[in-house]
Order: sequence, then C-alpha cells, then structure tokens
Amino acid sequence: MKVMLISDEETDKSAAAMDVHIGTMSDPENLPGLAHFCEHMLFLGTEKYPEENEYSKFLSEHGGSSNAFTSAEHTNYYFDVAPEHFKGALDRFSQFFRCPLFTASATDREVNAVNSENDKNLANDVWRLHQLERSTSDSNHPYSRFGTGNKFTLQTRPKELGLDPREELLKFHKKYYSSNIMGVSVLGKESLDELHSMVLEYFSEVENKNVSVPEWPVSPYGVSQLKKSLLVVPVKDVRNLFLLWPIPDLHKYYKSFPGHYLGHLIGHEGQGSLLSELKDRGWVNQLVSGQKGGAKGFDFFYLNVDLTEDGIEHVDDIIILMYQYIALTKQQGPQEWIFRECQDLSKMHFRFKDKDMPRQCVLSVAGCLQEYPLGEVLSCYYLYDEWKPDLIDMLLSKLTPENMRIGVVGKKFEGKTDQKENWYGTDYTIENISEDLLNKLENPGFNENLKSPNRNEFIPTDFELKTRDLENSKFPKLVKNTPLTRLWYQQDNEFLLPKSFINVDFYIPITYVDPLHSNLMTLFTKLFNDSLNEYTYDAELAGLSYSLVGTMCGMFLKIKGYSHKQPVLLGKILEKLTSFEVDPKRYEILKEEIYRSLINFKAEESYQHAMFYSEVIVQEQLWTKQEKLDALQDVTIDKLRAFVLEILSRMSIECLVYGNEDLQSSQNTVDIIENIIQTQSGTKAICESQKKKLQGNTPSRCFIFHVHNHK
Repeated sequence: MKVMLISDEETDKSAAAMDVHIGTMSDPENLPGLAHFCEHMLFLGTEKYPEENEYSKFLSEHGGSSNAFTSAEHTNYYFDVAPEHFKGALDRFSQFFRCPLFTASATDREVNAVNSENDKNLANDVWRLHQLERSTSDSNHPYSRFGTGNKFTLQTRPKELGLDPREELLKFHKKYYSSNIMGVSVLGKESLDELHSMVLEYFSEVENKNVSVPEWPVSPYGVSQLKKSLLVVPVKDVRNLFLLWPIPDLHKYYKSFPGHYLGHLIGHEGQGSLLSELKDRGWVNQLVSGQKGGAKGFDFFYLNVDLTEDGIEHVDDIIILMYQYIALTKQQGPQEWIFRECQDLSKMHFRFKDKDMPRQCVLSVAGCLQEYPLGEVLSCYYLYDEWKPDLIDMLLSKLTPENMRIGVVGKKFEGKTDQKENWYGTDYTIENISEDLLNKLENPGFNENLKSPNRNEFIPTDFELKTRDLENSKFPKLVKNTPLTRLWYQQDNEFLLPKSFINVDFYIPITYVDPLHSNLMTLFTKLFNDSLNEYTYDAELAGLSYSLVGTMCGMFLKIKGYSHKQPVLLGKILEKLTSFEVDPKRYEILKEEIYRSLINFKAEESYQHAMFYSEVIVQEQLWTKQEKLDALQDVTIDKLRAFVLEILSRMSIECLVYGNEDLQSSQNTVDIIENIIQTQSGTKAICESQKKKLQGNTPSRCFIFHVHNHK
C-alpha cells in the first residue's frame, strides 16, 4: 500500500482518501456496474462497527462529510471531519477495507440507489454522449461496457442468469480489493510521526492479495470503428462537433507532456488561432483540444467545438480547417521555445499554487499515488523538463483521417436517425466518412490566416511582495469615498503570494429594471467578453484572469491572479469597455445562444428548477426564464447600442483591492478606472438615493457583515 502523510497544524478540517486501482473496466461482462455497486455497498457497516449508518452518523455529528466515485480504472473513497475527531473517523473508514459486511438486507436498497443515480443521468447530454462513445467502440473491449449499472444489470438479469448479485459482489471484492493496489492519503493537525502511527494501526491489516493492475494494450477503436461519423440527437438544443483519434498511452511520458504541448497549440485562442478563424467565419464559439485519458494501455486525443446555426451546415469545412492547422503544426515542427514557455508557466503555477481544500487535496493525492513515483506525487502535473520532439512528432503522426472518428450533435438530426443507444436511449446514426472528405483531409492545404501562437507577454517576472503596511488590518478599510467611487483596501498578510484580487461593482440603475434590460445586459457582457478573448487568453494562461457579468445592481468585474501585470489587463478591459462597438455578426450568433440557453432550462434536472424558483420566491425581484424568453424578441441591435451608451453615462463604483498590494497601488487601480471611464465616456455619479437602493438590493451571491467599534 502506498501512503502519503500530510501534516498541517493550521488546517480547519482533517481528511483522508483511499484509492483502489480498480474500476468499471474490470466489471464482469455479465454484470455491468458491479464496481460502482461495490462502492455503494462498502459503506454499509463493518465487523467492528456493524450499524449501517455508523460512519455517516459519526461524520455528520462532527462537522464532516464523505463521498466516493468510480471511474474506468479507479474507485476513490474520501471524507473530511473536525480535526479533534479525525482518529475516530479514520478508524471507522479503515474498517471498510478490512472487514466490510456488505449487509445482505441492504442489497436491494442499494441496487435501487444505483438505479436512481443512473436515472438522474438519463437526460444529461454529457452522460449520453460519453456512453455513446463507449457503446460504439469494439464490443469485445471492456471500454464498451456500461459502467454505472442499473436495476436491470445488477438485479434482473443476474437472477435470470442464476446469479446472486451479492455473491458476485463478494467475489469481486475478494479478487480485487488488495492492499498492493491501494493508495491512502491522510491530512491532519497531528505530526507526521503521529499520522504514521495511526495509518499503521488502522491499515496494516488490509490484506495483500498481490493483485496486478489490469492493462489494455489494444485500443477500443480498431479499424472497424475508425473513419466513422456519428450523427447524434441531443436532449437539449445544443450543437457540437467532436473529433477523436486513438493514441498510445502517454502516461509514462509525463516528464515531457507531448499531449499538453499539442493541446496548447491546437486549443490556443489567441490571434491567428484555429478558434479565431472559425469564429471569424461565424461557425464556432468555443474550442477545446487535448489529451484525453482512456485507461492503462491506451489514450485519446480530441478536438471539440460548439456549432452555430451556420456552423452545423459547414461541418466538413470546419474539419478541413482543423486539418489545415494540424498541417501547419506538422510543417513547422516541434518548437522548443513553446515547450519551455509552457514548462516555465507550469513551474510558476506550482511555486505559487493556492492551498487546496483538505478533502480535495487527499482525493487528488490518493489517485496520483497509483500513477507516479512517491517523490513526484505533488508535482507530477506541474514539473516536466524533458524536451522530446520525437514524441510530439509521433503524436502528430496519429492525427490522420484514417485514424479518426467524428461526432456531430444537433437537433437537425431528429427523425433522421436509425439507431438507439442501449443504455441511455440516445438516437443516432453511424456512417462511414465520405471518401471525398477523406481525400480533402489528406491534402488540406494551408490557410494564411492560421498562425502559431506568439510569445506570451503576460507572463509575470516580478514576484516580490509589496512593502508591509505598518497597520495590519483585519478587515478591508475604506480609503477613498467620492460621489463616483468608494475604494476598499486590504493587504494580504496571511498567504503571502504575489497575487491580488480586484473586485469592482458598477452600480447602474437601469440594468435590471425589466426583463428586456436584463437581456440587454446579458447580451452586452457576452459580446464584450467574446471581443476580448483573443487578447485575454494569454493572460489566463499566465495565471491572470478576469470576468465581467451582469448583476441585479449593474455589472461586476473581477480580476484575479499574479499582481505584476494586473494594471495592464485592467487598463485594456476599461479601454475596450468605453470604446465598445457591437459586431452585428457576433450579435446574431450570441443572441441565438442566449435564446437556446433559456429554452434549455426546461430540460434541466428537477433540483435545478427547485433551486431557481426558490430564488424567485425569496428575491425581491428576479426575472424568470420565461419572462426573459418573452422579452428576448424585443431585443434589437439598435437598442443594445443605445443601452451600452446609457449604462456608461451614470453609475456608482464600489471597488475592493486585496492581496499583494499597498495603499498606493490600490489607489492607482481606482485612478485607472476613473480616468478611463470619465475621459472616454464622460461618466457621472448617480444620485445618493439611487446608491442606497442599489446597495440595499443584495443578490444571493452577496454577504453582508458589520464591524462594530465598542470602544
């Protein structure tokens, strides 16, 4: 058993996780979902603590919680609890891996629990597409199986076959749950020696059965499954295109990360990128690309885009453009400077990594214990230093038309499909990719608009902490108060990282007066963020991000990350804000996207509807999806242009600067904001009575605290 101990005297929660290197791909062929069922049944009492709810009761009584998940290769169990009760929780937790009871009387109930979990996902397009990818792979490969399980696979069919589900479960557990394929991570206030003693006491008796971790050296997509195109009908009104190529298992090359290098290039969103060209043509809004884990022995590389109304009519043209970018990458060959830039960014992110929540930390570490050398478990995703261009060339050689699968998702295929996926009922058609398209992809040519990324100018070089304030304030202080602006400032004296947060609330009376104005605000922020994407993408890669969203009170701007180049990003955002012009083409595309998002709310799960309408009840004013949908038809491009001018004319600004800042730099931040909006837009302050009304209208995302001086 591999074990990682983490001692943190200041933690507010202790936590532990157990990762078992067995998952759904090890299910028996006639019992799909057995690994997941085992995850459920394991929690139902042990020889030492036979009560079914002893573990969950102990955690809930002592500020704790627990969960578990089953994936293709792993089953992970984890919990957190108040530090003073960690030993008792760890004792109860460890018993599941020493002497579980798998209570017979609970078998039917837990089958129903698994079935309910599966039912919840039946209308979820993500789950449906994931299973469709599996179900259309080689039927003899374990990858093709149904991993979640349901009442039919875990009860009805086993009984038809003369099998007892609980007996099969006991066989599965006896065969695979072995200490030599387990990884345990514990985090607590105790010293390392004390944690070591606890782990020895509670886990040393877990049986070692010398189990070998399964491997699948053959890809689930063989010749018969390649050069295929899937046409899929979704539940929601969504449109997507995905390309997938089977590739070798790249895990052993984690020191050189060839998949990350290639995903960085193809998935780039800056000027000259594949995404920019597709957006300019009005076909796509978003693109994601990279390595996708399969299992031990095989991997995938994928390229996914959403599609506009026009885009779904130009699928072949989009794929040709994708192959033109791949051809450009092959022609230029691996570039060491790009690898080194990615390497430096990863090192920087590791050096200044934010502290994880205890539960998330142990969950991640337990999984990594199975895959990486013990000394590299904490750094495995960040530190890589082996420049191996031959691996990049090898990976590029796999991105060919002959080695490809295509999937197109859209409502346009409704009534035109001829197959139904067995487990989720997804309607689809699978057909051969046309010879005409394959021939075009073999020689796609070159597109002069496509370029490799430029060097990232947002990478910070100054990591020095600002001079410490003489007065260490426990709460933010109001350091500027004018009719237009209030500035709150607090220097970070706890985390001591070269990072800052700038939060700016623009209080604007008109943005939520009716559903029409709410729609205008949503459309404006979408168009604004869309227009800045090429510029801000490099900043995001360099650990500096922003968001601009509409609120009930106006709009909210947040900038967070490394403080060195925050003023540059802030200035660019405000310059764009005050000179913003509506792009008619993007206006039509994003307005239609808002329409679909409102329509698609009807297909959300019931708990989402319950949460939303609870908000409607408790909020003084919250427009419903239907009210906004009805008002969307009144939105015009001229109204939007007038709206943008109006929101910039009068407002009140509430700004918080927190982190690696001093008083002068925080005041400089407000100076940038005031100078640009007043110079470019002539912005004036709203009336005091309007401020009070807006500041009193606090959405559910806000928290109010009062500090009293009792001197």
